[in-house]
Amino acid sequence: MKRNLPQEMPLVKNLTTSTASINQKSMFFNYWLMAVAMGVMLLASCTVVRQGEVGVKRRLGKIDPQYVQQGPKAFNFLTTTIIRVPTRTMNIEVKPDLPSKEGLTIRSEISILYRIKPEAAPKILQNIGLNYESEVILPVFRSAAADISSKFLAKDMHSGERAQIEQAIRKQMTDILDPSGFVIDNVLLKSIRLPEGLARTIEEKLQAEQDAQRMEFVKEREKRDAERRIIEAEGKKQIARIQAEGENNAAIIAAEGRKKIAEIEAAGKANAMKIEADAIKMANDTINKTLTAPILKLRQIEAFKSLSNSSNSKLIITDGKTPFLSLPDKL
Repeated sequence: MKRNLPQEMPLVKNLTTSTASINQKSMFFNYWLMAVAMGVMLLASCTVVRQGEVGVKRRLGKIDPQYVQQGPKAFNFLTTTIIRVPTRTMNIEVKPDLPSKEGLTIRSEISILYRIKPEAAPKILQNIGLNYESEVILPVFRSAAADISSKFLAKDMHSGERAQIEQAIRKQMTDILDPSGFVIDNVLLKSIRLPEGLARTIEEKLQAEQDAQRMEFVKEREKRDAERRIIEAEGKKQIARIQAEGENNAAIIAAEGRKKIAEIEAAGKANAMKIEADAIKMANDTINKTLTAPILKLRQIEAFKSLSNSSNSKLIITDGKTPFLSLPDKL
């Protein structure tokens, strides 16, 4: 026994060292597990309410009437859950078969644009749940769409009355869903597929209407051209009449001008003759005033004297008082 003691001591020492190492690793592993568990608990106790959403707290199965706004939120994951509800505008696309007024079935593709009021989210989860689209919105839509489309003819769904149908469906859905917290932004008739025979009939009718409109357009154009030609002829006639009236007026004005000129010339000549006569009269009056009997006698003598100087024969008849100044040499 004394011989084997030195060999057994190292074995006990190694065993003690190995046990301590295992204990340290076990403690480290336990700490790691605790840290992971705490991290998981921390992550499970936090959530983020994104933009366009609201959160609804459910604590021990009971819905909190106050909604949670967007942002990071902490809660007790053991007793509480935060349910995120979208409040942005959502789109539901459906392909219902709509009845028409004449009893036909119209295939369609419709989009429903709706959103949830943030303050109504807790009430919706409380009364309806998360499947509100299939349980509330779609049944209300199918009822409203069938009720409204049955009031219109199939051909009207391809015409301008489509917007009227959309508005009527939206209004009826709003009247039913608005008190529950749903807002119907719009109902869009994306496509309408009529029965083949009806579609062909409508196309033929539209083609006939287009042809009629084309002929009416041609007729109206010809009518406008005829009116234009009539207006042009009337205009030319009016221009010719105005030109004739203008020439006639010009001739009348020219005649009146010539008449005025003649009257002015006649008046001028009359005035000139009158002035000349007045001048002659004034001259004669002046001469009569200046010529005395001796001067007139002298002028008479001078006249006879000039006559006597002429070589021609002359016969002078006087009153017997005028003396003869001279006689020619030969009679």
